[in-house]
Parts: sequence; C-alpha cells; structure tokens
Amino acid sequence: AVGGDLTHTRLLSAYQAGIFPWYEENQPILWWSPDPRCVLFLDDFHVSKSLRRRTLNKNLFTVTFDKAFAHVVNACAGERKKNQGTWITPEIKFAYSELHLLGLGHSVEVWQDDSLVGGVYGVAMGSVFFGESMFSTKSNASKVALYYLVEKLRALAFTLIDCQVYNPHLESLGAVCIPRQTFIAHLKEAIPDSHLSLWR
Repeated sequence: AVGGDLTHTRLLSAYQAGIFPWYEENQPILWWSPDPRCVLFLDDFHVSKSLRRRTLNKNLFTVTFDKAFAHVVNACAGERKKNQGTWITPEIKFAYSELHLLGLGHSVEVWQDDSLVGGVYGVAMGSVFFGESMFSTKSNASKVALYYLVEKLRALAFTLIDCQVYNPHLESLGAVCIPRQTFIAHLKEAIPDSHLSLWR
C-alpha cells in the first residue's frame, strides 16, 4: 500500500495487522506485509559458543534498556545511510519517538567506556516485539543487544520477535520464515485491542 501517515494510531493498527512502513527518503510512505514473514521464536534463539566465550562471559559491555532511545534510532539511521541509504527518515524518527513516549517503543543500548557502541529498537505490543533496526560500531555489539533483548523478553513471557524480512544473519541466530497468515493469526492471539504490551 502507498500513502497515509505515521500517526501512532495508524502505526499501531498497522502492526496489529502485520503491516509496517518501509520507504526511503523522497518516496511516499510504503506499507509492507511480506509473505513469508521472518520471525524469531524466543526459545529458538541461538547464541554461538564463540560469542558466549569471547564476549558475553567477559563483560566487555554495559547494557541498558530505554535509556537512550533517540540515540539508538539516530545511530541506526546513520549506519544505514552510510552503507546503502536509510529508510529511517526524520518522519520515522518522530513517529517512533512518539511510540517511545507512549511506552510502546523500546530500545536496548550497548555501552563501552560510556560510549554507545551498539543497540536495537522496536515496538512492543502484547507478547510480540517488532524489531525495527539495529546497529554496531564494535564487533558483536548488536548481537549482545539482541541477546539481552531476548533474555528480557523471555522473562516477561513474550513469544517472538518480528524480524520482518529474511536475511542469512538472522537465520544464523535462529530466525525462521512462516506464512503470512500464520503470522497474522499469531498477532490476533498475542496482541490485545488496547495494544498494551507485557514490557515492564
């Protein structure tokens, strides 16, 4: 679909229906609902032995939640713009900052020596976390962010992370592709009409 706006009410309705915005600067707003859909069931998350041994067990980073949401979004936009152009436009930044203020947009921050070196942000509704983007300026920092996100979501009885579109990196972490209708059926069970999430 094409057009519309990025108000929080439209975004929340779209997410509940399995639809998300994805477009580049100077394009109209484009809405997507891929078939199949790439998701990560939390119990299937895979942590490599090398990541656990070389990074997680050494406490190389400090991890926080919702302490620097805007910084994470800006860092994700900057990294993507540097590599291939970004879909995280000023309008997207504003829209997701509004979701954050409403308690639905969330971030994970990875710090090293007080510098933000990795992170992930997304939207939590019901027992589903819709992953939007991640970044890393230090080796494995984005994987560390995802690891601690999964740990938090498991503790709060979330069921899955929506990864939107398949890529081999996500598959290596345990993500799978499921039919769109299966995904939408899961959303109907997992998200209340109030859009409230289990995030605490």
